[in-house]
Order: sequence, then C-alpha cells, then structure tokens
Amino acid sequence: MVPDPSATEVLPPDPMPGAAPGEAFFRALEHTRTRALVDRDLAAFERLHAPQYQLITPAGKVFSRQTYLDVIVAGPFYAAWDIGAMSVRVSAQMAALRYMARLEFPSGRVLRCWHTDIYEQRAAGWQAVWSQATEVPAAGAWEPEP
Repeated sequence: MVPDPSATEVLPPDPMPGAAPGEAFFRALEHTRTRALVDRDLAAFERLHAPQYQLITPAGKVFSRQTYLDVIVAGPFYAAWDIGAMSVRVSAQMAALRYMARLEFPSGRVLRCWHTDIYEQRAAGWQAVWSQATEVPAAGAWEPEP
C-alpha cells in the first residue's frame, strides 16, 4: 500500500550511539508508528514493529506482528488515531509509553482506550515489541496531546 503522498512522515532523529533517547524521541516515534497504521504505510510498519511484536486488543485478542499486518493490508483498519497526553519511561535498551488514545474505525465506531507500548533498542533501531489497549467507557472528557 502506498501512503498518502500529502502525508509527510516525520521520523525522530536517531539518538547518539550509547545514549538513551529522551521522551520527545519516543513521543515522535509513537506518532510516526500510529500514522503508519492509519495510512497503511507497510514499509514503516515493518521498520517500527519487531518480528516478535504482539498486540493485545481491547477485546483481549492477541495479534502477532503478521496477524496485525494482515489486518492492515486487508483494508483500511483505522480511520484516525489520536494520542492524548503521554507518559514515557526510558532506559538504555527499553522504553514504555502510556497514553489515552481515541481510535476511529472506517465503520464510524470510535473507541477510547488506554494504550501502552513497549519499545526495545534492536539492531534495526527502536522497535515496538508489545502493545496493549484497554477500552475506557465513553463518559468523561478526552484531550488530544498538544
């Protein structure tokens, strides 16, 4: 699938070798990863998801990297993915991100969920290894990340 040519992928700069990147790097990386999912940018998907990647969906299903890729390839899966305020924990080889997300599907369904991602530093760079989404009831305000 060819991404929308009007969408510009903004990749975060690589951190200095041996130095753990900062929170801003991971915020940008997560925005890039989720934009790739919405845009069905398969090259970015492959680059940003480790071969052992797993997603736990809000329904409790486990998707391997290949299963998730198959779903993305089959047709538009996400219509939009909005990221709320993000908490980031970073060490030299791993980072954990947690935020409230607003996911919109082509059917028009909107899902609010807590989203947690674990990234690892690998030979190919920083890649997502685990993601989990937990649905949140619709009541309550939701604010996108500034």
